[in-house]
Amino acid sequence: MKTALVTGASRGIGEAIARELSAEGFKVYINYNKSRDEAFALADEIGGIAVKADVSDLNQVRAMYDEIGEVNVLVCNAGISEYGLFSEISPEKWRNIFAVNVDGVYNCVQCALPSMIKNKSGSIITVSSVWGVHGASCEAAYSATKAAVIGLTKSLAKELGPSGIRVNCIAPGVIETDMLSDFSVADKLSLCDKTPLCRLGKPSDVASIAAFLAGEKSGFITGQVIGVDGGFSL
Repeated sequence: MKTALVTGASRGIGEAIARELSAEGFKVYINYNKSRDEAFALADEIGGIAVKADVSDLNQVRAMYDEIGEVNVLVCNAGISEYGLFSEISPEKWRNIFAVNVDGVYNCVQCALPSMIKNKSGSIITVSSVWGVHGASCEAAYSATKAAVIGLTKSLAKELGPSGIRVNCIAPGVIETDMLSDFSVADKLSLCDKTPLCRLGKPSDVASIAAFLAGEKSGFITGQVIGVDGGFSL
């Protein structure tokens, strides 16, 4: 049975990806940091294994991989957002969002690579955002981290291709998750109006693409940034 590690998998997009990969026959490791109860409930439901680690802490990530062993698929989904004027972002908040959203990807990929390179196979899937492609007012820090993830994805695809490892990125648009908790109903309706498909995305919309990128049907796809945004970025 192939194995997959999904970071930030206790809820939202990560939870949906974990469910989809389990349905596709993967043994899924459900990474969480604070949402222990949700992670273990999901693990019980889908037959996965919950594993704790703050992805921004390399030592914790190493310990997690010591527990897991080899993985065939890594989904770097864990992330946090920061909403506010750029002029009001403190250095501490700036460093924290980069630590989770960018360093977290570095840490998880670093630990996954030895076995993937040895086996000359593997799929790494990063989760960026439409804001990483186009930028967003009042989300400069978040947009910057997600742009960094896109750049890292493309570079790794070139570097790891000869080792049989594929690296792709999903750039979701506006998805109905906890990250929209600060948005008013009017804000959400406005975002729907700006989306050609006239609705917000669902976590399952992203999960289906992640499952495709994890499987053999995407065997000749690497270095791509796939928008799942209902046409929002057009």
